[in-house]
Amino acid sequence: MSDTDLNRRALLRGSAAMGAALGVSAGLPRPLFAQAIGGAAVPTGTALPARGELLVRGATILTMDPAVPDLAAGDVHVRDGAIVAVAERIEAPSAEVIDGKGMICIPGFIDTHFHLWNSLFRLYVRGDTPALGYFPVTARLGPLMSPDDSYRSVRLGGAEALAAGVTTVHNWAHNTRSPEHAAAELTGMRETGIRGRLAYGTPVGYADGAPMDFEGLARIKKEWMPDREGMLTLGVCSRNLGALTIGGSASLASRGVLTIDQIKRDWDGVRALGLPITMHTSGASPITELERAGLLGPDVQLVHPLLTTAEERTILKERGVSYSTSPQLEARRSSKLGVIQLGELLEAGVKVSLSTDHIASASCDPFASMRLLFALHAHRIGAAYPLSMKRLLQLATIDGAVDLGIADRTGSITPGKRADLVLVRTTDPNTAPAGDPYEAIVALAMPGNVDTVMADGRVLRRGGKFTALDHASVVAQAREAAARLRAEAKWPT
Repeated sequence: MSDTDLNRRALLRGSAAMGAALGVSAGLPRPLFAQAIGGAAVPTGTALPARGELLVRGATILTMDPAVPDLAAGDVHVRDGAIVAVAERIEAPSAEVIDGKGMICIPGFIDTHFHLWNSLFRLYVRGDTPALGYFPVTARLGPLMSPDDSYRSVRLGGAEALAAGVTTVHNWAHNTRSPEHAAAELTGMRETGIRGRLAYGTPVGYADGAPMDFEGLARIKKEWMPDREGMLTLGVCSRNLGALTIGGSASLASRGVLTIDQIKRDWDGVRALGLPITMHTSGASPITELERAGLLGPDVQLVHPLLTTAEERTILKERGVSYSTSPQLEARRSSKLGVIQLGELLEAGVKVSLSTDHIASASCDPFASMRLLFALHAHRIGAAYPLSMKRLLQLATIDGAVDLGIADRTGSITPGKRADLVLVRTTDPNTAPAGDPYEAIVALAMPGNVDTVMADGRVLRRGGKFTALDHASVVAQAREAAARLRAEAKWPT
C-alpha cells in the first residue's frame, strides 16, 4: 500500500474520531465550530464591533511611513475602516473621539509566523523538560485534533495576539488534517477580527513521500478566497528540505523532511494555484539547493535565519525571498545550531520580519521580541552595523506587511490604508515618564501597556479590555479541548 493510501486511511480514521470529538459520545465537549467548510460559515462566535467614524485625538504618532511625518501630538481620522487623515489637528464633528493623550499610536504589529493550531497545548508543554517539550507534545496530540479543536486553539492564540497589539498574523497551520480543519482555523481568525493569512500545511505524522492535499487546498481557495472583507488570504507551509537539527526524532517523525524532488513536486502544485509558500529552515541552510533547483522567488518566505552564508544572502536579495525571525524561541537553541543573523540579513538587503512562532511555551510579546533582537544584535555585532529602535519597530510593522504582500493595505499609518492601529500607554509604572517614543515602545513597553487595538477600523480592545470577545469563555473552551485530547491520547501514561 502506498504512503498516499496510508495517509488517506489515517485521515478517514481521523474523521471518524472527529465525530466523537464533536460531541457524539457522552461527556465530551459541546462543538463550537458548527459548519465544516465554506466561506459563508457562521459558527457561534461573538459578533464583531461595527466599523464607524473614529478620531484618535492627541496621541504621539509613529507612522512608519517616510512620506507621513511622525507627530509628537496629533490626530488620526478613521472612517469605514480606512485611515482618512493624519495631522496635528483634525476636525471631525461626527466622529467618536478616542483620547490618545499620554499614549503612542503605532501601526498594529504584524506577526509573520505563528502556529495558532497548537496554542491550547501550553497546558502541557514544558520548556525545561525534554519529554514534555514542544515537539513531543505536538507530535502526540496533534494527530487527534478535530476541526473543533483547531477552531478553539486559533481563537485562543488570536485573542492573545490582539491583546499584545498584533493586528495581522500569518497562521502557520502545519497540522492541516483536512480542508475542514483549514475552514475551522479561518473561521476562528475571522471571529477574532484579526487580519491574516492561513498557510495550509500537511498533517502532523504525514508520510514524507505523500504529496500535500492539493484537492483540499484548491477547495479552500475556491470556497474562501477572495475573503469577503479582504481580511484573510491563503498560502501554503511546506515541509522541510534536509535533516532538522531541533526537536530530535519527534520532529523528524511528525513534521516531514523532503528531498528536493519532493519539494519541487509540492511547490509546483502550489504555484499552479497561485499561492505563496513558506518553509522552516531548522537545519543546514537549504538556500543553495533551492536556488540550484530554480525554486526561489518573491513568493517564498523562509523562517528561522540562523545558518545562511554571505553567498546565500546575496541570492535571497536577488530573488526577493523574505525571512521571518522568531527571537524568543530561536534564542533558546544552542549556539551550535546557528545564531540569529538579523544584522547580516539587513546589511545584505534581505527582507526580514518578526514573529512569535508559537505560544505553547512562550507568550505573544512583540515588545519582548524587539528587545531581544536588539540585545542579541548588540552582543554579537554592536556598532559594526547600527540598529536603531525605529528600525526594530519597522521590522514588527511595515516590514511584516511587505513580507506578506499587504503593504498596500496595512503596516503604516498612511491615509488610504486600512485602520490597523494600536495605542500604547506611556503613563504606566514601567513606561512613565516617557522620553523618546521609539525607546519607550521597544525598550520599555509590554503587552499590558496596550490600551486600544483597532483592526480594519473595528475597535477590538479599549482600555485594555476586549470590546466583544469573551476571553474567559475562549480560555475555558481551549482548556476543555486540551483535556479531551489528553484523555483520548491516554497521556501521559
